[in-house]
Amino acid sequence: MTVRLCLCCLHRGQPIGWPAFFMIRKNPFRFFLLALTLIAIDQGVKLAVHQYMAPGFAGQIKVTGDWLKLHYVLNPGMAFGMQLGHEYGKLLLSVFRLFAMFGIGYYLVYLAHRGAPNGLLWAMAMILAGAVGNVIDSTFYGVFLDNAPYGSPTPWFHGQVIDMIFVDVWEGFIPEWVPVWGGQYYSTPIFNIADSCIFIGVCLILFFQRRFFGEQSVEEGMLPISGPDATEAAVVPASEPVDYNIENPDTNAGVVEGSEPEPHSASESISQEERKAEE
Repeated sequence: MTVRLCLCCLHRGQPIGWPAFFMIRKNPFRFFLLALTLIAIDQGVKLAVHQYMAPGFAGQIKVTGDWLKLHYVLNPGMAFGMQLGHEYGKLLLSVFRLFAMFGIGYYLVYLAHRGAPNGLLWAMAMILAGAVGNVIDSTFYGVFLDNAPYGSPTPWFHGQVIDMIFVDVWEGFIPEWVPVWGGQYYSTPIFNIADSCIFIGVCLILFFQRRFFGEQSVEEGMLPISGPDATEAAVVPASEPVDYNIENPDTNAGVVEGSEPEPHSASESISQEERKAEE
């Protein structure tokens, strides 16, 4: 049996693997647009809380029952109130956030140009939004909102992050038998929208990592980002179909490689004509 094919995706005479054929180089603009939208929401909520709410329990607002509340608190450390116990811990944290912000942005562009799954790109955009949101707080809030901790060497890069989302599931003293934290008072961490973006983005990557990374390898599943443009293809006109022999694949070497098939000898041509005449 011979099938007539039109090979329309050959790169420099070599067929592109099927995974690469479907992995199209993507424009990262829409993913950065999502990140910018989330950053704007995060900053708008933080500034509204700072302007219209009193800090602490005095300004606490119940949203849903007793378990979801708005609670204005300043966080001098990392997400969920964690801190670096060092004199220059805040400055180191702010510098780290800056490098992380640019690194995540670069990685998002890198993944988009290699045709990564949309789910992975949306998750990376959320992580980028969360990183940028908290970088803005720690870099500028000490100057413009005057909320740098007392004794800070400079208000720049020492701003405190504004947290307000309080999921009050449980609070109390941790049992003494618990290592390290035994006997300490514990309350559910208070966080903000930027922290939520980072948390949700990381969870999406962890939950769907097999879908994002398992179905394709770097060599076979994504287009190269260097060298000749992988989107360029040599097109075989539809008016010139190629004969592909399914019953005897060994004779298709020239078809697969994009070269002309080997001509048949005169005796083979005569024998084929005789068989057709007999039929």
